[in-house]
Amino acid sequence: MTRALGTPRQSGAALARDTVLSSAGRNKENWQLGIRGTCSLCIYHKRAVSNNKSAIVRRSDMAGQVRALVAAKWLTEAIKNKQLGPSLRILDSSWYLPKLNRNVREEFNQRHIPGASFFDIDDCCDKSSTFDHMLPSETEFAEYVGNLGISNDTHVVVYDTSDFGGFAAPRVWWMFRLFGHESVSVLNGGMKHWLNEGHPVSSEYSKPERAEFRATINKSWVKTYEDVLENLTTKQFQVVDARVNGRFRGLEPEPRENTEPGHIPGTINMPFPNFMDSSGLEKDPAELAQMFKEAGVDLQRPFWVTCGSGVTACHIALAAHLCGHPGVCLYDGSWSEWFARAAPEHVISEGKGKQA
Repeated sequence: MTRALGTPRQSGAALARDTVLSSAGRNKENWQLGIRGTCSLCIYHKRAVSNNKSAIVRRSDMAGQVRALVAAKWLTEAIKNKQLGPSLRILDSSWYLPKLNRNVREEFNQRHIPGASFFDIDDCCDKSSTFDHMLPSETEFAEYVGNLGISNDTHVVVYDTSDFGGFAAPRVWWMFRLFGHESVSVLNGGMKHWLNEGHPVSSEYSKPERAEFRATINKSWVKTYEDVLENLTTKQFQVVDARVNGRFRGLEPEPRENTEPGHIPGTINMPFPNFMDSSGLEKDPAELAQMFKEAGVDLQRPFWVTCGSGVTACHIALAAHLCGHPGVCLYDGSWSEWFARAAPEHVISEGKGKQA
């Protein structure tokens, strides 16, 4: 698997995994404090202890390193200290299935984290595709995020308003990294945890000044229908599906018309809600590593992720990143494309399946 763009050269996936597993107790304590434990390939906000006093490690102390998660308390302090601007941007990346009848733009206009802009995955996409929100080109992505005031020097924090604590935010986090931008973080717990902690919201919006962004896509991270079809024979890569178990098994309906539930042969099911606790916070790395182990996913081998349309699959990519596996690839078309194009024998289902 291709090394993640911008990954510290002195680090390796095996070393990162060892760090996570050997220091599980220390990291779990930091996780519960909301400061986030660390490993050599994924940097969270951590607590530095000196003379029995704690302090947040500043961004300047972590030059060249990336924090996959940031805590609500850290972000609210950044807002209070007027750090928002060209060097720090917040994006509300909320997206919901059409059947939920939620108007995310109107919700953003009514209430969002102060200083945030709205990132629409249905706008920043390949509009020529017959499938929903497929990845945009380098030029399209650069133009879109540049209009949000984001340059290659901007630290981007993404969140969404899902009741889970996270739904679409990991997709936008993964997109930035795909296009070569490593300085991107997910707000841990999203708007759900933000509100639970009593942090401020606003209805005010000021359009950021346009910035110049240069995008360089890592094409090896994007998998096609043909790639997945070939893998049925070669079995070279593990494929993990983030949909809920009922849809994966073919027992609960798909949210899109003309698509029956089921799964790609040989895939492993890890439903995305399981990566978060009841408060919406991401589970700690030791718990995540155990989840992968119990599901039968070998983190020492490369794997691809899929879901309904390439959104919640990125929860698996985020969790793997937190466990020291930063190069997870996405089948962008996911189940929507697979069901439309696959032969009936390649649609595994305990329900209706696909008729010849």
